Amino acid sequence: MTSLLTEALVARGVDVTLFATKDSRTSGTLAGLCPAPYSEDPAIDAKVWEMLHVAHVFERASEFDLIHNQADFVPLAFSRLVETPVVTTIHGFSSDRILPVFKAYEDRVHYVAISDADRHPDLRYAAVIHHGIRLEDFPFNPDGSQDLLFFGRIHRDKGVAEAIAAARRADRRLVIAGIVQDEGYHAAQVVPALDDRSVVYLGAVGGALRTQTLGSARALLHLINFEEPFGLSVVEALACGTPVIAFNRGSMPELIEHGVTGFLVDSVDEAVAAVDRIGEIDRAACRASIASRFTVERMADRYLNLYRSLLDR
Repeated sequence: MTSLLTEALVARGVDVTLFATKDSRTSGTLAGLCPAPYSEDPAIDAKVWEMLHVAHVFERASEFDLIHNQADFVPLAFSRLVETPVVTTIHGFSSDRILPVFKAYEDRVHYVAISDADRHPDLRYAAVIHHGIRLEDFPFNPDGSQDLLFFGRIHRDKGVAEAIAAARRADRRLVIAGIVQDEGYHAAQVVPALDDRSVVYLGAVGGALRTQTLGSARALLHLINFEEPFGLSVVEALACGTPVIAFNRGSMPELIEHGVTGFLVDSVDEAVAAVDRIGEIDRAACRASIASRFTVERMADRYLNLYRSLLDR
């Protein structure tokens, strides 16, 4: 999202300096200290380089009209040391234990929620701005297939086991794609179901295979077990024309139009019934919904309007 927003702002004539790792690619001006992401280089200590990275931004604060923080709560502690306005997009709360730091700086930092569902009742927000995608990166597939799809992290939160159960009961082949985030869960809930026929695991997919996988399903099963702040795979699948069957939790009612782009359900039983009704959904309507509501252009325009309103004050 940070990259997409940066590129869209630069295209609109905004002078953007992107503070990121040195190997990042951007149309803006890159300002980097850390050579590579710590997830890709075990020699990089995450806490040390995070502090250096955030300090680098705020030591140059006077050069900018505004600082947009996409890096969670650590930068908030630097915000009162500078005069430059700070916007922070909150990409969900990992725990209520981090709420005190957001509360402590709500009079100084302008918070953006990524969905209405993720607004915390105890915080003051400047705006709710949904994520947007580059529609041209997600080719429309008008036909799909007979397969169901799970696309996301292999973790209990994302409901892989529920997707397997629903697909089996609907007598549909399930394709699973995504990184394994919880090895124990994967070994217990996913591996025993794999048979290369009714349940297939592709691993992490990217590039053309990613969009092909998203677009070639009959429906995406998104039977989540947590209050998901957004759900990017839902938007990406819909952009490709694939309807979504999701548990009615978190931001799902903001992303899915029930009966138009998919179905919001409350149980595996209801998900199975929804699979039988998926033929009622117009795949072109799925893409049209994303084109009107969740493009990077819409996201960038809303952020730009927010920036201007804050600077006008």
